[in-house]
Amino acid sequence: MAPRRVALVLAGCGVFDGSELHEASAVLVHLSRGGAEVKIFAPNMEQMHVVNHLSGSPTEEKRNVLVESARIARGNIQDLADLKVSEFDAVIFPGGFGVAKNLCSWAVDGKDCTVNNIVKATLQAFHSAKKPIGLCCISPVLAAKVFPGCEVTVGQDKNVGGRFPDAETATAIQELGCKHVCKDVGESHVDSTNKIVTTCAFMCKAPLHEIFDGIGTMVGEVLKLA
Repeated sequence: MAPRRVALVLAGCGVFDGSELHEASAVLVHLSRGGAEVKIFAPNMEQMHVVNHLSGSPTEEKRNVLVESARIARGNIQDLADLKVSEFDAVIFPGGFGVAKNLCSWAVDGKDCTVNNIVKATLQAFHSAKKPIGLCCISPVLAAKVFPGCEVTVGQDKNVGGRFPDAETATAIQELGCKHVCKDVGESHVDSTNKIVTTCAFMCKAPLHEIFDGIGTMVGEVLKLA
């Protein structure tokens, strides 16, 4: 069987203004182990803002999402505008605030956010081609905005044991008319109708290896669907 061809879409570099490094790396490791061929993409656009990750405060700096994402891709990356769905069997979006700040405006506008046009077109093209879409952490909100009625998980809808501090995200997803399915960090949810696979990753306060393993279940399900 030919290796599955997977597009990985990044949103910058660093949890507070870009892609979450550990999630992006975990996806890449699991795809490698699954024998997939991976190409990495990011939109060529300015970041919403730049956050000093030591202080946690925004700075006056300007940075580009594609240039910053190239750090994770070790330089081997393409403009998302050039992605051709016909060349891939699946697409995966890791999380990080960059998803909610650069790929859409969820960080500012919540469920009333807008999704970047190229990101939206990419998601719609994979969906129309009946090719699977994998999302983790905050990135399931992209599916909730673009595919009304879809099923996703961002973990739990209550802050169970203090492990799910962002549980209100699940409520917002339900308010968009989507079904939120409660899952623990080591699990993913498969919406088989829409071929959307989601896992909560760092939306859960859990040890890194548990987050890594949960992302592994998402990647595994995406490859099965592909």
